[in-house]
Amino acid sequence: MTNPDWPDGPHDGVGYGAGPPPDGAADGVGYGAGPPMDGAGDGVGYGAGSPPDWPGDGVGYGAGPPPDGAGDGVGYGAVSPPDWPGDGVGYGAGPPAESPADRAPGTSGPGTSGGHRRRRRGRGGYAALAVVLVALVAGVVIWAPWRKPPLLQPTGLAAGARTTSSVAFHWSGPATGPAPDNYLILHNGKVISSVPGTITRFRSTGLAPDTAYQYRVAAVQGGKRSALSPVLTVNTKSPPVSAARWQGRWTVNIRITKGADALRGTGAKGWTEAWRASPACPAGPCTVQLTGGLNRQTFKATLTRTGAVYTGTTTADVFRCGKPADSVPIKSTLTIRVTVTTAQPVNRAWLAGTWTGQMEISSPYASTSTFYCKAFTLTTLISASF
Repeated sequence: MTNPDWPDGPHDGVGYGAGPPPDGAADGVGYGAGPPMDGAGDGVGYGAGSPPDWPGDGVGYGAGPPPDGAGDGVGYGAVSPPDWPGDGVGYGAGPPAESPADRAPGTSGPGTSGGHRRRRRGRGGYAALAVVLVALVAGVVIWAPWRKPPLLQPTGLAAGARTTSSVAFHWSGPATGPAPDNYLILHNGKVISSVPGTITRFRSTGLAPDTAYQYRVAAVQGGKRSALSPVLTVNTKSPPVSAARWQGRWTVNIRITKGADALRGTGAKGWTEAWRASPACPAGPCTVQLTGGLNRQTFKATLTRTGAVYTGTTTADVFRCGKPADSVPIKSTLTIRVTVTTAQPVNRAWLAGTWTGQMEISSPYASTSTFYCKAFTLTTLISASF
């Protein structure tokens, strides 16, 4: 029997025990169905939630498989469908499909939705992908043809020819493979030079004599540097003492060994004086201009060099004759002989370290109107150390 309160339009619902549903575009059906919806998407059966917004997605209790079109809601106890067309699925269903084409078909009972099957297939897919990735990573670790072999450090450093101002050394390049782009030469941890990778030797110049130097070598290839080689210590040669340069200020010890009886006063046996040796050349040993004090007087002498020995003669007013109030100077002759006994490197120069010698002081006869002084000669030992 037709309910007069229902609309006559194409959205005609039917009553209990009603016959076939009308032919409208979207007819709601089922036992105890309520009034039809106003829109094209009609209400669903007993216990169903609110119908979705998309046309024709809701179905009744125990409804058959959902339609094939976009946005099919399914099964008993379905939750409210999402806003996207037809993504709602059955009781206990998992996440919705990613696109309309991925939706699983509906079922006739709870707990058997296509969502579970899709999730199980997803886990299997993830596991398979993980296995593939692990296999790929293992393959990368085992087989990495793009990795270059490590750059080997230079070995076999050994000293070569040496001079008083230079040292040479050599090393071994890699036994196999290409030569490095170049080698770095390091001294005291700092790079001082480099040579092409085809050269395995180096000579360092401008060094101080009798001095130890330490070197290391590193190979460079493609901008990368190898580990440093072991340290090589090599000494420059020591020049002879005769090659030492006698220069600088000296505190000279003077001790009279003969003729002291001719002198009066304290300290006549020995004392110290300040002397200075000034070479006439810019470098190396040569003639020296000697300036110094002697008995509170100053003298200057030119000493010529023969090997490690310097000799020269000069005159100076070393002593005075008479009483302090009316004394006269005595013009004495100084004969100096100096022998350099040791040498040492100083700022890359080979300098005298110690020297000894002899100075003879010859004083002639001198007199005044009231007194006179006899001629005498003093022999002294002189020495100094740097």
